[in-house]
Amino acid sequence: MSTTVMLVDDHELIRQGLARAFERDDDMHVVGQAGSVNEGLRVFQDLKPEVVVTDLQLPDGHGLEIVRAIRESNDSVGLVVLTMHAGDEQIFAAMEAGASAFVGKDSKSSEVVSAAKHAAVAPRTFLCAGLSAAMMRRATAPAAPRLSAREEEVLVLLAEGLGTSDIAGRLYLSESTAKTHITHIYQKLGAANRAQALVTAMRMGLLDG
Repeated sequence: MSTTVMLVDDHELIRQGLARAFERDDDMHVVGQAGSVNEGLRVFQDLKPEVVVTDLQLPDGHGLEIVRAIRESNDSVGLVVLTMHAGDEQIFAAMEAGASAFVGKDSKSSEVVSAAKHAAVAPRTFLCAGLSAAMMRRATAPAAPRLSAREEEVLVLLAEGLGTSDIAGRLYLSESTAKTHITHIYQKLGAANRAQALVTAMRMGLLDG
């Protein structure tokens, strides 16, 4: 019996190309596709596929939101992260979120299919070609500052160009609280202003380029 697969990517051409690659394998069958986080979670609930292959960057959020949401309630679903942002932080974030495999978009389609097969059989292991090298780099690199979950949210909004009042409104905070979070971010990153903070955050892998 074929393994059922769902594809999540906001580019239809990429989804269709992956679908063709999976359909060439008799053991895999694509049962659904989605182009966003919300649609992906909705389609997953409707179809209950055995494997989900998701991009990281989606119009309404991050692919790891899908990974976390599914993994919190299900240990048997295979979760494959497919992304063009294949840096060390993305690898570790995917692993910590509960992904089964991590594949760069520069990989061959056959590698994505192989990762999905691995995910179906061993959903709670983590397959990634660059994991060993990433772990060695992490072991020898100076530790990045640890931001709180709220500070991470504020950092992302700073990167989007939002001002203090807009950040406060977006996160339902008072303006003074938003200013405090921004000050703490600057202090932790050793930055004097927004530009320095964003450059440092990207260099440390706290933000996607």
